[in-house]
Amino acid sequence: MTITPEQSAWFAETFDTLVANVGEALLGKDHVVRLAFTAMLAEGHLLLEDAPGTGKTSLAKALAATVQGTHSRIQFTPDLLPSDVTGVTIYDQNTHEFTFHQGPVFASVVLADEINRASPKTQSALLEVMEESKVTVDKVSHSVGRPFMVIATQNPIEQAGTYRLPEAQLDRFLLKTSLGYPDHASMVEILSGSASRDRTERLTPKITTGAVADMAVLASTVHTDAAVLDYVARLCEATRVDAQTALGVSVRGGISLVRCAKVWAASQGRGYVIPDDIKLLAEPVLAHRMILDTEAEFAGVTSTQVVGRILADTEPPAARID
Repeated sequence: MTITPEQSAWFAETFDTLVANVGEALLGKDHVVRLAFTAMLAEGHLLLEDAPGTGKTSLAKALAATVQGTHSRIQFTPDLLPSDVTGVTIYDQNTHEFTFHQGPVFASVVLADEINRASPKTQSALLEVMEESKVTVDKVSHSVGRPFMVIATQNPIEQAGTYRLPEAQLDRFLLKTSLGYPDHASMVEILSGSASRDRTERLTPKITTGAVADMAVLASTVHTDAAVLDYVARLCEATRVDAQTALGVSVRGGISLVRCAKVWAASQGRGYVIPDDIKLLAEPVLAHRMILDTEAEFAGVTSTQVVGRILADTEPPAARID
């Protein structure tokens, strides 16, 4: 069943309300907030690569507060253990049974701060829960519930003592973006309210977590024409044969682009995906999944530039002549 015009209108109105609510705490970052909610409603995860002090923690807390969900923050360090993330079973001497104690990953929005500072073993503790929304400890699976979203951050400047995220983990992040610094007007407004240390405390929930799950199901019914799917496939294939890439976009990357485009279309009040949705989301969805050729990296080429060039060279459905 395809989403109806009435449902599309309700989805767009609700989406705008959620974005505006978060915007009260995160000034001047509407596009990034829209991307964050797109990731949440597509039931995916967000990777933020940004300098310290740009509002990454505030974004996670504001998202959780807006959807009446829970929030947790994990500071990734070299000595962090996998059980510190997922939880652990402890023997109870009173009941003579093992009891599972949940880790901080059991929350609606989990902020994995400076994820690249933890060892690969600890990073891998997130792989199962990011893909399947469950944690397996001592052969017993524990669901983390819905909605569930990981917002991971990494510092692009200070790389000493960090572990580069492996390709398999990068591929599990639906979107990668950055907040950046606010514009001048937003900066002045932030400074004028500096007496309040946490702007997210004043936010009130605009929707329940159950309604978020319903919106995710609704977004999945947005129509995607075969010509648009062909366009996505051609974009992904182009990244694999490009002379400047050593590894192109995976099948998961193409699926992620379609999932995000469906949510984005619904947020615009449409029940169908158009090529412009794909173009707008291609860079944040695809760029981090690519590995550049060594020569291209030395020449200063970025994945974002490669995606932009491929978009320019790949003809969208509306311009095709059959």
